Amino acid sequence: MISVVVPIYGCDGCMHELCSRIQQTMAHMSMNYEILLINDASPDQSWGTIQQLSESNPHIRGFDLSRNFGQHRAITAGLDLTRGDYVVVMDCDLQDQPEEIEKLYKKALEGYEVVFATRVVRQDGFFKRLSSKLFYKVYDYLTDRSSDYTIANFSICSRNVIDSYRQMREQNRFFPLFIKWMGFKTTSVPVEHSKRSEGKSSYNLKKMITLATDVIISQSNKPLRLSIQFGFLISLGSFLYGMYLIFKYFFLAQPVPGWTSVMVSLYFIGGLIFFNFGVLGLYLGKVFNETKGRPLYIIRDVTNEQERDEVIG
Repeated sequence: MISVVVPIYGCDGCMHELCSRIQQTMAHMSMNYEILLINDASPDQSWGTIQQLSESNPHIRGFDLSRNFGQHRAITAGLDLTRGDYVVVMDCDLQDQPEEIEKLYKKALEGYEVVFATRVVRQDGFFKRLSSKLFYKVYDYLTDRSSDYTIANFSICSRNVIDSYRQMREQNRFFPLFIKWMGFKTTSVPVEHSKRSEGKSSYNLKKMITLATDVIISQSNKPLRLSIQFGFLISLGSFLYGMYLIFKYFFLAQPVPGWTSVMVSLYFIGGLIFFNFGVLGLYLGKVFNETKGRPLYIIRDVTNEQERDEVIG
């Protein structure tokens, strides 16, 4: 059986088409399947649509989160509830085309445990493509890894991979990076990427910066090492500059300039100290969040009455 996990946010108008195309793809593949629609507190009427779809198709299971926990926690909720031998993760806006699932599945049958979809020609705006490239450039530098910005959530994983993923319960989550970190046999296949059929991405500049900061801090301590190295260079530069001033005063009989350079140096060093404290504070804040032990998500309602007590109770 194949489980298809779809986090839902702001795509009420395309869910009927999404589920219909998934159903047609599975019928063409002659596969048993389930579709898990995880409503991440979508501001539209998505939950009502999910309930209607579940009533008309027993293969559809809907879950309503109590608030907006974020895309990657919604994906985690879906993965925790899957039953399939293979699990597909895809977005709800039809940029990930359901027909490409067959291509991913056939590649997985060649012996791969993880198969990512590579968006060779991305149908996103210039800013979205540029920000994605910049994020992975910075991430690769800070984590000493090599990433492909054309890869996102769209993928298929074996049951073993999903069971291993479910053991990772840290608060800061990013699905494709977690999957790659586990080190299972992974490959990718090129797929056709479509334009967004409805609405616009909820990832504005502020959210993208926040996500990038959270992911980098949770995956790497290199910013701390860089701040130490930068501080050492500043100290070394200050020491050499001090030796130069002493040399000028005693050997060249040149007066040392007044307070201007001293004040500029103090403000610069003070700003650097506050910056380093800020980086350290981010790490301490993430540690604090992890020690709380709060759940990654809370499910408020389900469409299947038989599993209500099991999931919510």
